[in-house]
Amino acid sequence: MNTSITAAKKPRSALLVLVILFISIQSFAQKPGDWELEKMPVKLETDFALSALPPQLRQNATVYLLDPKKGYYIAHKGSNGFICFVTRTEWEWNEFRKDNAAAISYDAEGARTIFPVSMDVAAMRATGKFTPLQIKNIVIDRIKKGVYKAPSRAGISYMLAPVMRTYPGKPDHHDVMTMNMPHYMFYAPYITNTDIGNIPDGQADGPVVINPGAMWLGERKGPYGFIILPAGATERAKIMSDNKELLKRLVAYKSYFKGSL
Repeated sequence: MNTSITAAKKPRSALLVLVILFISIQSFAQKPGDWELEKMPVKLETDFALSALPPQLRQNATVYLLDPKKGYYIAHKGSNGFICFVTRTEWEWNEFRKDNAAAISYDAEGARTIFPVSMDVAAMRATGKFTPLQIKNIVIDRIKKGVYKAPSRAGISYMLAPVMRTYPGKPDHHDVMTMNMPHYMFYAPYITNTDIGNIPDGQADGPVVINPGAMWLGERKGPYGFIILPAGATERAKIMSDNKELLKRLVAYKSYFKGSL
């Protein structure tokens, strides 16, 4: 028997076993329970998404809803350039959660430049073929290559919903929270808290810069930064009062919204 051939076969066999084992582990890691989201009731998701906008913009806004098996789709085509949706996955934190839900809107510029990232992330998650790390790396690579671009002009994203279940926005806070914080977000690509005089970094009262992508891309390299301005006390009280029924419906749907009441 040719011992050289036998010796050559053994490493290949071992390699084959390792490859099969790796594929099996990856397949197990990607079971539906890890990535597949539950579909929100259409009426609830629609009303929650629209609550991100001021009332005067809702009727003519485009509403996107999430099909957990495919991604976002247009449920209502608007005419005023504004879009709204409920974000369920935030690529920056490198994990698939099922209790992340925040209503957000963009003007026409944000819809053109920022929303495509959310669309692609949702579509990739829906396939079940990508890990959170793979999605994060794909987004970062596309930003670096210029596939995803920063807003080209000043603009606004309304997040005036009465509740959001999301990350606080800081690298040392790696868990979602239920928050009552209606606010306005103004596009501020590559801007830091130092630039707006909020020192130490985002800790002072008043406007604050949030740019989670900069955690992975580096300071002044995150194209999707926002200057966040909380709604005033009077406006916030009105938002909470006007949305009492929506809050009750959200809590009835998922208990993690309970902190909003």
